[in-house]
Amino acid sequence: MTHTASTVRMKRRSPFERSTGADRLFDIVIYALLGFAFLITIYPMIVVLSSSFSSAAAVTGGQVWLYPIQPTLKGYQAVFRNSMVLTGYMNSLFYAVAGTLINVTMTVMAAYPLSRKDYTPRGFVMLVFSFTMFFSGGMIPSYILVSKLGIMNTRWAMLLPGAMSVYNMILTRTYFMSALPDELLEAAQLDGCSDFRFIRSVALPLSKPILAVIALYYAVGHWNAYFNAFMYLSDTKLFPLQIVLRSILLLNQVDASTVSMESLIEREAVKNLLKYSLIVIASVPVLALYPFIQKYFIHGVMIGSIKG
Repeated sequence: MTHTASTVRMKRRSPFERSTGADRLFDIVIYALLGFAFLITIYPMIVVLSSSFSSAAAVTGGQVWLYPIQPTLKGYQAVFRNSMVLTGYMNSLFYAVAGTLINVTMTVMAAYPLSRKDYTPRGFVMLVFSFTMFFSGGMIPSYILVSKLGIMNTRWAMLLPGAMSVYNMILTRTYFMSALPDELLEAAQLDGCSDFRFIRSVALPLSKPILAVIALYYAVGHWNAYFNAFMYLSDTKLFPLQIVLRSILLLNQVDASTVSMESLIEREAVKNLLKYSLIVIASVPVLALYPFIQKYFIHGVMIGSIKG
């Protein structure tokens, strides 16, 4: 009984209750550095969010430092009245969802066979895959390939060229090798389970952590993609949101007539306000998705950390 109570008290000790002063000093320094890193990371996000809800005059005058000045929703109203923004938003959602489904499917189809020890040429196939991580055809051959495939200026041009990441495939293969022992496959085969049934009923349910990790990687990549759109798309109806965001942030090409203001100075102020509002709108999907699969990132980071 005494031993149990002592164990409970030891578990409840805070990190600062170490036996030596050096340990406590080390903890204080680490927590201070982490706190500073958190502040310099979160402060720009707070400023952008506060600026998006502030008046155009306050944003242009640099009055927003922490909280909204003269709160208003004019920036968001102007953004959602811009048909180009709405079209780009829907296109990005489509590219992110459809592209992630294609990416995860292709990754699993490549990773699972390469994780099987009875797949004889897996060493050569892995060498070919690894080669593409260091050497590629380049921009011009890629452009010619997409053009010859007949998918130029179509949605497929945003989905097929990057259908699979070799790095994510290697992560998935490593997870399959560690989480799916040979004995599990042998037991399933003794029960008459086919390979496809094993993947669908056993491998995929046991691989939710790695699937969630690579799905987030792929989804964020599609959501932030813009270079392929520059190369392969010319129809503005197919442009993703990032192209619209770039035109506003860099080229300053905003339809200020969406807000009824007459003077040129006020129009410029509205443009600055729209920049912050659009940044917030473009960041919301990723920020909303991350907390739901954050717990799986621990499993993803630990992949390959223990050899055996």
